[in-house]
Amino acid sequence: MAHVRQVPEVMREGDVIDLLLHQHAMIRDLFDEVERAAPERRREPFRRLVRLLAVHETAEEEFVHPYARRKFEGGGAVVADRLKEENEAKRLLSWLERKGPMDPEFAGILDLLRVAVLTHARAEERYEFTQLRAHTTSAERRAMAVAVRAAQALGPTHPHPGVESATRNLLLGPPVAVLDRARDIIRNAIGVIGRGGG
Repeated sequence: MAHVRQVPEVMREGDVIDLLLHQHAMIRDLFDEVERAAPERRREPFRRLVRLLAVHETAEEEFVHPYARRKFEGGGAVVADRLKEENEAKRLLSWLERKGPMDPEFAGILDLLRVAVLTHARAEERYEFTQLRAHTTSAERRAMAVAVRAAQALGPTHPHPGVESATRNLLLGPPVAVLDRARDIIRNAIGVIGRGGG
């Protein structure tokens, strides 16, 4: 009989901190995948990186950061620092997305983005996530995980610098998400036609 690894209760229930940590690991892996790919093969892994970063940050901005701001002393300052970092990363990501993987400056800007994103992730993990875990119940973190997953399923799929607050995300997010997703469908269709598939 095969050994079945026991999944910790917190993972079965969907703890938001574990969900976000898992996504941080996925983001690191996608950076590696994009960097290792030849320039002509970077488009697909880069598209997945853009999408994951966009939905991840939007969900944090809508639910995680506002909760952190209220739940622990100094949360407002911690969140303000994270929002500045997110804005800078979105600006770099937008530049990369506009220029594309074949641009001669792509690799250099990607390096800057990677450093910015991974520094931001470490700061979240150290200053925000540890405090959230200490000042919330497992039920609160499960509820937040549900909210984060819903926001990621419906959120924008491209970076939008300057839309880092929960209020702006909730007001602008839905129409922007519709436009992003329509743009994704059109790009995919054009890619299929361009490859001779349609």
